[in-house]
Amino acid sequence: MNELQRLLEPTPLPPTDRAKRVSSGNPLHHEILDFLHDEAELLDTLQLRQWGESLAQDIEYNLPIRLTRPVRQQAQTVVRTVQHMHDNYGSLMVRIMRITDTKSAWGEDPPSRTKRLVSNVRVFGTDKADEYKVLSYMLVTRSRFDFDYFDLIPCERHDLLRREGGQLKLARREVIVDQTVIGTPNLGIFF
Repeated sequence: MNELQRLLEPTPLPPTDRAKRVSSGNPLHHEILDFLHDEAELLDTLQLRQWGESLAQDIEYNLPIRLTRPVRQQAQTVVRTVQHMHDNYGSLMVRIMRITDTKSAWGEDPPSRTKRLVSNVRVFGTDKADEYKVLSYMLVTRSRFDFDYFDLIPCERHDLLRREGGQLKLARREVIVDQTVIGTPNLGIFF
């Protein structure tokens, strides 16, 4: 593997250890659930700068390609070497700035109307005291202009949340979209 391939290869998330699962009745689970709900509200109401403040400086944000495979090849349905999105903190901040501070984000001007419905949240401890692996399902509804139809984008998110300075920060996100072909044009929204 050459240096460029190594840099483009996503960092693997820590494995899910069922013994480290945080119960849904645990205050930590509630805190993380509140974080995810607040994040969805920030994104749905276009408070993108405030959302940017919830990101860790070393964030990795990925949306890999999805393929259709037979049952025996289900482990090969997610292709991480080619991605719809592969961002870090700097590129996410540029995207936020482009949408909020320029007139060149034509794909999101006028902006999409979205609702992010977060469910099936499962929280796991990791080997690091202040890091948590969070699995969730999300359904994004997206409408634009005065069209009488809207897009539905179902996905699964694999997050790594880290406590920094007493606050939870998103340190890693991998979004696994259910569709192999994302039917929404000019995908410029955040998941």
